[in-house]
Order: sequence, then C-alpha cells, then structure tokens
Amino acid sequence: MSETLHRSPAANARSLQKGQQTRSAILEAALGLSSHIGLEGLSIGALAEVMGMSKSGVFAHFGSREELQISVIREYHAKFEEEVFYPALKEARGLPRLLALFERWVRRVTVELDSGCIYISGAVEFDDRPGPVRDALAAMVQAWQDALERAIRLAVYEGHLRADTEPAQLLFEIHGLILALHHDARFLRDPNAIDRAGKAFDRIINSQITDAGRRAVASTR
Repeated sequence: MSETLHRSPAANARSLQKGQQTRSAILEAALGLSSHIGLEGLSIGALAEVMGMSKSGVFAHFGSREELQISVIREYHAKFEEEVFYPALKEARGLPRLLALFERWVRRVTVELDSGCIYISGAVEFDDRPGPVRDALAAMVQAWQDALERAIRLAVYEGHLRADTEPAQLLFEIHGLILALHHDARFLRDPNAIDRAGKAFDRIINSQITDAGRRAVASTR
C-alpha cells in the first residue's frame, strides 16, 4: 500500500497544495527566464539551477522540456489575458473596447522592452519548426487575434466603424503596428516608437470611424 494512502485527507491536501505552489514557482521562474533567453534556450537544467533544485525535482513537475515550454506559453497567455483582454472587456462594446485593447497591448509591450514578448520572440524561434510547442504558441496568438477581430466586428456592428470596414485587414494593420513598435523600441531603442505607434493607430481608426464612433469615444474619455 502506498504512503499516500496511509496519510490523512488533510495531509494529502497539504501535500497537493505544496506541490501546486512549487509548480507555480517553477513556472514563474521559467517565464522570467524564457523572456530573456527565449523558449528555445529554456531547459530543465537551466531552470533547476535558477530554482536551486535538482533536475529530477523540476522534471517531476513537467515531465519533459517540451511540456515545460508549452506550460510557459500557456502561463504567458493567461497573464496577457489578465492584463490586456479582461480589463478591456469592462469598456463599452464597439470602438471604446477596441481602443482599450490596443492601449493595454501597447502598455504591455512597453513593460516588456527589457525582456521581450514571447509571442513575438517565440514566432521567430518556431516559425519553421513544426511540433507541439509551435502549435501551442500559434494557438495562443490566434486566440488573441480572434479576440481582436471580434472587437473590430463589434465596432462595425455598433456603427462606430464604417460598414465597409474589413475586420481582417484592420486587424493585420493593427498587429503590424505592434510588431513595428516592438522592433523599433526594443531593437533600435527608438524613444519615439511608442508615440509613433499611437499616431499610426489613430490614423487607421480615423480612416474608418463614423460620427457615432466619435460620440462613443468622447463619452468614455
């Protein structure tokens, strides 16, 4: 009979909670490490050294380097949703919500300038490397893009953007601004990159906005 079966339910619950806390701590460290060295540089050994644990101790929580990388991607996505997506949902449907999504996305990028965005760095690392890690990363990025496109479609539905607005095209242009912002601010260290991204976004929106959209934005400012 296993040792676990001899324990009281309370002892088993404490053991499970401790295990979950340890896994969360490892995952937090892995997220920080991969933000600086990339997902490809992340390994059980490197993480064990950072955590002051044995490799077997880290391995017991994830089972493989691949599962560790996928767990980091999911954790990053969860934090991204907490900081960008969910707060923006509190804004009114339509253009106010779309503006909030972009503003919070830019804010997130500026916070990551000294580390890096796993969505962007991961795409560079795994764009031509098929497998579960690439699939997990692509699924998270696609989920975010789908959410943005829904916000654009809602803005059209609410009459805040012109009826002939192409959601997929607008999404492409907005995403392009974020990529340019990340490149110029992080790689070129251009202090004006954030301001330029904001102006470019305003220009894109102003080309599609309606009078109803202007009123909706004004009412939330």
